[in-house]
Parts: sequence; structure tokens; C-alpha cells
Amino acid sequence: MFNLLVALDANYLPALRVMLKSMFVNHPDESFAVYFMHSGIPDKDVGELRRFVESEGHRLYPVAVDAGLFADAVVFRHYTKEMYYRLVAHRFLPENVDRVLYLDPDIVAINSATAFYRTDFGDCYFVASEHTPAVKMTAKFNQFRLGIPQAKGYFNSGVLLINVERMRKEADVEDVFRFLKENRHRLILPDQDVLNGLYWDKIKPVDCLIYNFDARYYEFFKLIPHHKVNLKWIEENTVFIHYCGKRKPWHPSYKDELGRFYYRYENMLRAAESGSGAS
Repeated sequence: MFNLLVALDANYLPALRVMLKSMFVNHPDESFAVYFMHSGIPDKDVGELRRFVESEGHRLYPVAVDAGLFADAVVFRHYTKEMYYRLVAHRFLPENVDRVLYLDPDIVAINSATAFYRTDFGDCYFVASEHTPAVKMTAKFNQFRLGIPQAKGYFNSGVLLINVERMRKEADVEDVFRFLKENRHRLILPDQDVLNGLYWDKIKPVDCLIYNFDARYYEFFKLIPHHKVNLKWIEENTVFIHYCGKRKPWHPSYKDELGRFYYRYENMLRAAESGSGAS
């Protein structure tokens, strides 16, 4: 069983379907349990998502979260309170869930994540990656800003393998609320800052080019002569492509080359819906 975690508001439901489709397509022999943390998404929308997941042969488990849980937390720009739910998921998931893979909805899988899902945690709570090359310019600033100069780096929270079993035993959710309160004026990337500031010594690093490829940096790599990262390399090696930032492939103005991978699975969904309608 492959445990998958998502947490979002209603605006990201269309993108979530694309992400899920990409996971199902690239793991034909896996059975998915999709845990969907949300606050106040209408039953109709949850029901439609459940029918989609079940039509693909998998199970959806909605996890309703009190909207007031993070009422006092920092929320701004395009960030919402749902971004914090991944950090306390161990208190909401069933006892039989020992590990779970959290994915942002603005991600697609283009290869199997099974090996990643089975990563040995050691004594860590999370497996995650930094973002190269931007991290080389900002990691020291973020470490100084958050008061963690001894940290291994500054990790992106969009792809998180979570050691649910260990966090149940050791992690106190009150630490999250306390960190938010004490550092609210330092936060720039809110949930990510909490992840790094609070759990900097409990994160196992993995290669971002494989497990959390920031689509914005592909244009940067193209400027480097003979760089190994090209479309063929990505197609053969990358597991997750992450459409970070404000520009998203579902926006009409999006023109970046890596949008092709998002459109691949979006078109699969449209074809399936069209075929269903025709019948």
C-alpha cells in the first residue's frame, strides 16, 4: 500500500486531479490510499474527487481539519492555512499509517517513486530536498534568518516523505504552534520556514534533480554548455517535477518547456472524461 497525503483548498482541486493521475499512471502495480486533509471543502467536491480516485482503482480518505486550528498562523500571498497541515499530519492519520508521502498539488510524477517511498528514515522525521541552484545563494541567509546555522541546508516542503510512526512518538504539535508564534515576523515561506527552523536536524536530504525538480530552473540549466540536465535526462531520471512559484502550467500565459509534462496528464484526464461522456 502506497500512502499519499495532500492538503489544499478548493482552488487547487483541478491541479490535484492531474497530480494524482500522474501518480496512478506511473505506479500501475501500486494500490494508493490518498489521505486528503482539508477544511470546509464542500461535500459535493469531495464526492467528485472520491469517485475519480475510486474509478482509478484506489481509495480516498478525507481528513477534515478544524479551520480554526491554524487561525493565528501567518498566511499571505498565495499561501493558505492548509500548507501547515502536513506538519501535524501524524496527529490526524490512522494508526496503521507508518509513513506517508506528501505532495503539493502543483507537482507531477513522470517516473516511479516506489524506491523513494521506501527510503530508510534512520532517526529522521522527513526526507526532502533543497532546490539547486537557488539554494546555494539563499541557504545561508535562511539559516541565519531562522537561527539554525548548523543546519544541513534549507529544504523545500513540497515533496515530503514523513516518518509518521516516529513523529507520533516524539513530535509535539504544540512545538509547531509555539514556533509560529515566536517567529511570526521572520517567516517568508511560512510552512517551509517551520519545517526547517523546527526540524532542521530531522531531515534526510535527497537529490532535488530527481525528487523535486523545480521547473523554473530548467531554463537556467539550458544556458550551461553540455549540462547533463536536458529533456531526455529529465524524462529518464526525474521522479517529480514541481511547478513552484506564481506561474503555473494551468495558467494560459504559461510557456515554459517543462509544462509538457503537466499537459501530458491533463490531456489523459480530458480524454478519459470525454470518453466517459461519449458513452
